[in-house]
Order: sequence, then structure tokens, then C-alpha cells
Amino acid sequence: MTPIRPVFFLSDGTGITAETIGHSLLTQFSGTEFRTLRIPFVDTPDKAAAAAAEIRAAGERAGVRPIVVSSAVNPELAGLLAGSGALMLDIFAPFIQLLEQELGITRQPRMGKAHGMADFAAYEARINATNYALTHDDGIDLDYHEADLILIGVSRSGKTPTCLYLALHYGVKAANYPLTEDDLGGDGLPARLRAHRRKLFGLTIDPMRLQQIRTERKPNSRYATIEQCRREVALAESLYRTENLPSLSTTHTSIEEIASKMLAQFGIQRHMF
Repeated sequence: MTPIRPVFFLSDGTGITAETIGHSLLTQFSGTEFRTLRIPFVDTPDKAAAAAAEIRAAGERAGVRPIVVSSAVNPELAGLLAGSGALMLDIFAPFIQLLEQELGITRQPRMGKAHGMADFAAYEARINATNYALTHDDGIDLDYHEADLILIGVSRSGKTPTCLYLALHYGVKAANYPLTEDDLGGDGLPARLRAHRRKLFGLTIDPMRLQQIRTERKPNSRYATIEQCRREVALAESLYRTENLPSLSTTHTSIEEIASKMLAQFGIQRHMF
């Protein structure tokens, strides 16, 4: 049996950059099973030494060399972390020398700046968009006039995490509306969505995967039966085709890819924060 490879996403900041890039890298190796952990704010020698000890112990338990995807920029801390014996992947290393040559200047390492708050307007946009996503989650608030886009789909098809990702990373105000049996049994779009048709994007999912997710939430319920899942998914997909709505399956698609395709579909051009 192939051992599960421990992978650490490590940073002197939040670790979001290392985790995002690291996950993208790992998806290229589908034949290996990984156990991942993010360790943020490793910004002192003591924290770096503690992280190195944790990484080393994880490798000993797994019986295989750990992998560390790091965005830590301090050379002293990087040296301490390398003492863990792990394969160290510095996400900045491949680009620093090329940028120094191109710009004609030497970099000045600054800890914790990958997701800093230098741009307060961008930070405020993210917070406002996140609040919007939370207050317009699962049809809580049906006033969609400020929405940049509206996700629709059956329950547990991935609407909420996608909306939050769009808000946190792009400052996009994304609402979501759950398609219930009443909605799916009607004639066309639910009345409350018709005025916002141009903002709609449909999510779908494989019924077997949907059953697994729903069973974890409500085991032994009609809601989680394969028959119910198949029926709802089929009706939702039929609605998308009938109304000629853009749609995407979330079954084997990452949130990052879903978000990118949605932004392209609506022509929303926002820099990732």
C-alpha cells in the first residue's frame, strides 16, 4: 500500500498563497494520496523550529518524506524549516532571479505581505462582498439588485462555497438561490428570479456524489436518497437547457476553476486579492 504523503502549506503570513498554489500542483498527481495541513504565521525562529519539528514527526509517522510548499521569505526561517528534512518548494524562488534581472533591482524580503492590507479599498470590497454573500445565502435575502451574479442549483451542489470564494478572492457580490422541488416542478424560472435572468448561473452535480454529500448531512432521509438526487439534478439540468442558462458541473471541478469560468462567462474582470 502506497503511504499517504504529508504536505504542508507554510507561510509567514496567512498561507493562502502557498495553499492555493500547492493544491494546484498536487492535482497534477492523481495517483498519489496526500494529507495536507496549512501552517500560517511562521514569522519567528521559535515558530519555524516548532513547525520543522511537526513536519519531521509527520514524515516519521508516514514513513515517507514530507513536502513543504512555502511562501516564507525570511532566509533564516527558511533555513530552519529546511532542517525538517522535507522536500522544500519555495513558490517565489523560480521567479525572483528573473525579476531581479528584468527590473534591475534586488528584492527586499518582506514578511507577511502576500495578503496584506496595503490596498484598503480592495480589502473593504472583499469584506462587503463577503457580507453580501452571507446575507444572500440560500435565498435568505431575495433582493438581488446589487448582485454581480446569482448562483442557482439544487441543495448541496456547491453554491455557498463558490459564492464565498468569489467574495473573498475577487470582491464579487455573489448571491445564491436553492432550487427546491416547488421551483423545479414549475413552469420555467421561479418568478423571483426572472427579473435577474442575465445574472443567473446554474450549478449541477453528479447524483451519486450529491447523495454522498447529503447523506453526511441528513442520513437516512428522503432528501439523501439516490432517487431524489437523480430527480432533482435531472430537473435542474432540464431547466438550464430550457432557459438557455450557462451552467457547470461541480463534481470534478475545483472552486478556483468554477470561479474563473463564471467570471469569464459574465465578463467580470477583477484582480485576485
